[in-house]
Amino acid sequence: MKLTADRIIDAGMTVFAESGYHGLSMRKVAERLGAHAGSLYYHVPSKSALLQLMADRLACQAYEAGTAALTALPEQAGWKDRVEAQAVALRHSIRQHRGGAALFADSPKVLSAGALSLMERLLQTLLDAGVPEGRRGVAADALLSHVTGFVLQEQGDPPAAAVTPQAVAEIHDRFPMTVAAASASAHGLDEKFVQSVRLLCDGIEAQIRPPGRP
Repeated sequence: MKLTADRIIDAGMTVFAESGYHGLSMRKVAERLGAHAGSLYYHVPSKSALLQLMADRLACQAYEAGTAALTALPEQAGWKDRVEAQAVALRHSIRQHRGGAALFADSPKVLSAGALSLMERLLQTLLDAGVPEGRRGVAADALLSHVTGFVLQEQGDPPAAAVTPQAVAEIHDRFPMTVAAASASAHGLDEKFVQSVRLLCDGIEAQIRPPGRP
């Protein structure tokens, strides 16, 4: 098949999912495609350019998913609903790709236009909500970092060693409050994620000053 930038991005995302950033190389991508490494450079000039294209594809998919989620909201939906819709869509989009959370986490560093668009829209949502300028960036960054971290945990490898019943019993004895908190929040991951986003929104709401208040 003819080499194209899209095929190279596909192969790059597969290699990244298997090997991570340090394992990604143009040579490995070329091997995945059954091509010579030199032939890739006509379409993608470097590993850093490939990473930018990969991150941008993921972020653009997330942006489009967020647009669809926002469009589906009722007209009277408040800012918290709009933040939640964007966060849920972003998590779903990242989860579609193995290693997607790690790739998305670095997307702002490679100046992905898609990632910057996600941030811009979230900042606009917080501006419309009345979050002060000095707190807006921190709030948006906290929300995006939370989504990324949540999916990083979801996509993490299982423990190498099985946890024994004795170890579980010791944990219950040594960390009773932690165990109780975990049991109290033993919802499905989807519900847990939504609740965590709502909790962050409650904290952000505390930063909104009523009209006329200094």
